[in-house]
Amino acid sequence: MFRKISAEFIGTAILVFIACGVAVLTLGSWHSGFGVGAGIIATSLAFGLVLAGLAYGLGPISGCHVNPAVTLGALLAGRISLNDALGYWVAQFAGGIAGAGLLDAIFRSSPDWTKTIGLGADGFGSSSMIHISATGAFLTEVILTAIFVFVILVVTGKNGPTAVPGLIIGLTLTVVHLFGIAVTGTSVNPARSFGPALLLGGLPLHQVWLFIVAPLVGGALAALTHRLLKADA
Repeated sequence: MFRKISAEFIGTAILVFIACGVAVLTLGSWHSGFGVGAGIIATSLAFGLVLAGLAYGLGPISGCHVNPAVTLGALLAGRISLNDALGYWVAQFAGGIAGAGLLDAIFRSSPDWTKTIGLGADGFGSSSMIHISATGAFLTEVILTAIFVFVILVVTGKNGPTAVPGLIIGLTLTVVHLFGIAVTGTSVNPARSFGPALLLGGLPLHQVWLFIVAPLVGGALAALTHRLLKADA
């Protein structure tokens, strides 16, 4: 269990450090000359590719959830025990904070960095590219997380592909981000959202509840859909 928890902590920290770091470097006011469209593509690929790599590296150890919503889906699908899930959740949130802390330490060494540039936090209203409402953001996060977690449950099931599940999962996360970045920044992962919000404080921390609750609802919905469709049958 120690190896599993360690893998979840390290994996979540790497996900936040690399992917949120790319978001900061390619989107927003710091390097706006990069172009919003190019920034969205780069950030989407960063999230998807780093998760694909982690899936192959850490999957044999912990299943590479690195996401509390994925763990909830696995729990409700009968793939993991409650005791293991609790350990995973603690490790994932701690990893999200650690990854954001590393980003904060590095970016603070630049004289051009300010808190307004952020750490890749998610948001709605004035923090959304399209100024989406809280209701719209909630629905978006539920739907995107449900799609993402459902795909994970299918491809890691007994009838799923044995060679390429990590690639499929990574590509799904990429597609989810291509849609969601302009809407909410794309969470689909409470730990990924909590770490940057905690370090930034202010509005990101005030809004982070949505990016904890909505992905968990989406993860539960994915597990329910998986059971109803008997995707492992």
